[in-house]
Amino acid sequence: MSDTRTASGQCMCGAVTITAQNMHTEVSICHCSMCRKWGGGPFLVTHCGSEVQIEPEQKVKRYPSSAWAERGFCTDCGSHFFYHMPESKEYIVPIGLFEQQQQQQQQQQINVTSQIFIDEKPDYYDFANQSKNMTGAEIYAMYAPKQD
Repeated sequence: MSDTRTASGQCMCGAVTITAQNMHTEVSICHCSMCRKWGGGPFLVTHCGSEVQIEPEQKVKRYPSSAWAERGFCTDCGSHFFYHMPESKEYIVPIGLFEQQQQQQQQQQINVTSQIFIDEKPDYYDFANQSKNMTGAEIYAMYAPKQD
C-alpha cells in the first residue's frame, strides 16, 4: 500500500505551482504511444487524487487527449503538469515535478511499483525495477468509459 504526503512543485519557468495534498509514494511508468509522443519517452508519474491545486490556472492549457482524460501543460514553458480523468477527478502527475520534495523527505521512500501499457513499450529501453506490469487492454478495462 502506498503512503501519501503533501507535495509541491513548479514548472521549468516557475510560472505555475502545483500542490498535491495526497501524492502517493508509488511511481508508475506509462509506455503508451501517447505518453511517449507527449514527452519523448515513458511517463513516470504518481497518483495524486483529486485534491490538487494549480496556480495560476490560466497559465495551464488542458488538452482532451482521449474520451476519458485530459493532459495539462504550462502555457509559457510547456512543462507537463498532469494527466487528469475528469469523471473520477484523479490527477496523475509527473514525479519529476516533486523532485525537491523527494530529496528533503527521504524518510518516505519513492518506489516504482507498476508499468502500464507494457505491450506498447519499444525494445530500445528497459527498466530494471521489479514491478507489476499491465497491458493496454487491462488498463482500458479499468478506466475506459463503459459503452451501453
